[in-house]
This record gives sequence, C-alpha cells and structure tokens, in this order.
Amino acid sequence: MVFIPTDNSMQSLLDSRQLLAFATLVRVGSFTLAAKELGLTQSAISHAMKALEEEVGCRLCDRAGRRVVLTQAGEQFLRHAEKILAEMSAARAGIDTLNHWGHLRLRIGASTTACQYILPSVLSDFKQRYPRCALTIEPGDHSRQLELLGQGQIDLALMIEPVGQRDYNFVPLFDDELLFVVSPGHSWARLGHVPRESIASETLILYTKTSHTFRLIQDYFSASGVSLGHFIELGNMEAIKELVKLGVGAGIVAPWVARSELQSGVLSSFPLGSRPLRRRWGVVYERQRRLSLSEETFVSLCRSHARELGLEAHDARSDKLTEAAH
Repeated sequence: MVFIPTDNSMQSLLDSRQLLAFATLVRVGSFTLAAKELGLTQSAISHAMKALEEEVGCRLCDRAGRRVVLTQAGEQFLRHAEKILAEMSAARAGIDTLNHWGHLRLRIGASTTACQYILPSVLSDFKQRYPRCALTIEPGDHSRQLELLGQGQIDLALMIEPVGQRDYNFVPLFDDELLFVVSPGHSWARLGHVPRESIASETLILYTKTSHTFRLIQDYFSASGVSLGHFIELGNMEAIKELVKLGVGAGIVAPWVARSELQSGVLSSFPLGSRPLRRRWGVVYERQRRLSLSEETFVSLCRSHARELGLEAHDARSDKLTEAAH
C-alpha cells in the first residue's frame, strides 16, 4: 500500500498492485496483454483500474478501440506511479541483496593490538563463510572505537570492556592479565622476581600514553603506592618487545602478545604486584541493535580463536552472546 494526500488533507491508501496494473496497462497498450504479462484475468485488470480511478477520483485512461489512451490526469499520475514502483523495486532489490548469502557488509573497529594478533585469523575464517561480504576495518584505541560506534561508522568493536557505558552491549570473549616482560639479562630475570622498590627507577616500555591500557597501568600503580619513573611509550607491541629484548627496559604486555618469546625464553615474565591487573576483551555494539547472523558468526570466530590462544572469559557470560543479542 502507498499513502497519497487527498483534497481534504487526509491520508488515503493506494494499492501497489493497482499501480502495477495501471503502469503495465499503459506500457503494453491493452487489457489483454496487461493481463497476460501479470498472470491475471482481463477482468482482474479492469477491476483494478476501476478501483484505482475511484481512489484518485478521476479517469486515468480511455479505450480507443483495442488501444488504451491516457487522459491528461492519467499522464500526470503515471509519472508518480512509475516513481513509486521504481522505489519499491529498489527497496526489494536492496533487501534481497542483504538476505542473499554472503552479500553483506560488516564494519569492524579494533585496537591496533587486536588488528595485529587476533583479527587476521578471525577474518580469514570469516571470509570462507561469507566470501562476498564487504569488510572494512577501523583501527583505533578505546575512546576512538566508542566514538565510531556512537556515530554509526562501525557495526562491531573488538576492544577492552567499556565499563559504565550503558549505551552499548558487551559480549565477553576472554580475560587477560598484564605482566612485566624483561630480557634474560635483566636484573629481575637474574633475581627471579621484581623488587617492589626497583619499579620506580626502572625504565618502563609501555603502550601509547593515550591508550586505555596505559591508564589502567597508571591507575594500578597509583593505587599500589608506586610512582612510575621514566617510561617510553610506543604504539606497537612488536616494537615494545624488540626494545625489551635489547635490554632497554621492562615492558608491560599481556602474555598472549609475547607467547612465542616467552615460550622460547627470549623474554621472561613477572606479575605486576600482589594483585593481578586483568582486562576483559569482547565485542561491543549499540544496545538497541540486534546481531545479524554474520555478526554472530564473527563473534563466535573471535571466541574460537581466543580459545586457540588459551584465552577465555572467567565467568558464564562468555558462553552466550548476551540476552540482548537474541
């Protein structure tokens, strides 16, 4: 049904089937041919035209022998009818494209670390399931991901949990713990532990100062009564590990980021203190949205890859996509 205004400013309904019958009748030029093209009886076309003319309050066409001739009102109305039918056709085509397997769009936001260590394997598997899905990746830190979500520029964000953000749903994937990492020749490695009093004088190699992780580290040591002395900030985990290997200082990273180095003994790790500094990673999306099948697939693949890395969330929330997603 299509709404059109009437003379008394009320809203009246036009039947899209009547519009189609009218446009087809004009194009093919006869009731018989219009009925044949639409798979209807000639009587059905006649009834549709009569009902349409009653609805708009004027004659739209006349018969001239076997031909159909538009009235002046019919010529004007035809332009509007064709536009309406074209818009309806475009709308249907768009929906059909979205519903067709693989003809989708997925816009993902992720931190630089997630882009480097998590997304490649996840997206490789995702493309096998949705080979024709148009993927876009927006790298950026915690605050940038929330900004992109709020502006509708991304659909999902793979990031650390945004605590206290009520406008978003959070699907937990895994928890990690930040640790000190040092080279084998570092004094902490030789001692086998980290003397608390030595932390303030140590050169720390940290992820960029504007990041959420940096703020977590800063708050952690502030609450522990430890002041951070000299530190170097870098925006790349590989660069952080390389400086640590060279003995420039002690890095603070999650062990899954330095898995191969820790396993081979190139780096050694130690707790930050008596209490762990944990982060919760997951997928964030706007609260009013419901996850599509492709988005749920992306989340499931993130969780599967996290398990391959030996990472899991610590409670039952990791076993479901949250009630809001269903």
